[in-house]
Amino acid sequence: MDWSKIKTIFILTFLILDVYLLFQFMKVRDANQYEVVTEASFVEMLEAEEIRYKELPKAPIEDQYLSAKPKMFTKDDITKLKGQTALLKEPSTALIVKLDKPIALKPKFEAAELTPFIKDNVLYGSQYKFWKKEDKKNTIIYFQQYENMTLYENLSGMLTFQIDDHNQIISYEQTYLEDIEKVTEKEEILPPLKALETLHQKGALMPKSKITKVELGYSTLIQLAASQALAPTWRFVVDDKESLYVNALEGQIIEFNSDEK
Repeated sequence: MDWSKIKTIFILTFLILDVYLLFQFMKVRDANQYEVVTEASFVEMLEAEEIRYKELPKAPIEDQYLSAKPKMFTKDDITKLKGQTALLKEPSTALIVKLDKPIALKPKFEAAELTPFIKDNVLYGSQYKFWKKEDKKNTIIYFQQYENMTLYENLSGMLTFQIDDHNQIISYEQTYLEDIEKVTEKEEILPPLKALETLHQKGALMPKSKITKVELGYSTLIQLAASQALAPTWRFVVDDKESLYVNALEGQIIEFNSDEK
């Protein structure tokens, strides 16, 4: 083969390669432009409906799925409790404890009141965070945390205090998730604005509502008898009242059964 033919083959090869690269570049550019326009349109839509929200995280965030097992409480655990009487049918995933000396609460409860007791007297107490006080049920609820992120509405990672008619805590029930492991590689999660868009598309966000809190935690994806899988989850608090949840990896809305709380 002479040099002129070789040169022609090289020219044609690089020409085809250039056309292919140009085609790929145009696809990426068009996709990015579409995403910017879509995001801008959605922000304008929120503004038009007077849906307000605090500044959202903009930097990419990576997270992963977790696995965990409900702890089986034993008599050895009970021996660590001081000033408390545990009711336990060994082994059990729920530890029911009666306080030898009830804790009197202030008329207007503040979560900080219970912090010292939980830290010093409840098993794994530092891993629970205040969630809410339910006056109708006379309970105060805490949820377990993992690496400072709350395990939302998880019945297997929960601390429930019972209040009597004299505004005193008389007992509590505890569940705890152990052996929490990261089971997948980290990957980029859904930006919070995209999660908000999902809620808006499904009609979960009402006009003139205000997103008062945005945070990332975990919710149960798969529940088995001896273990469960946990997924990163965006939580949006609306008007300081209602909480809405979106799976931060798969994008679907998560609805908890309030009857199970």
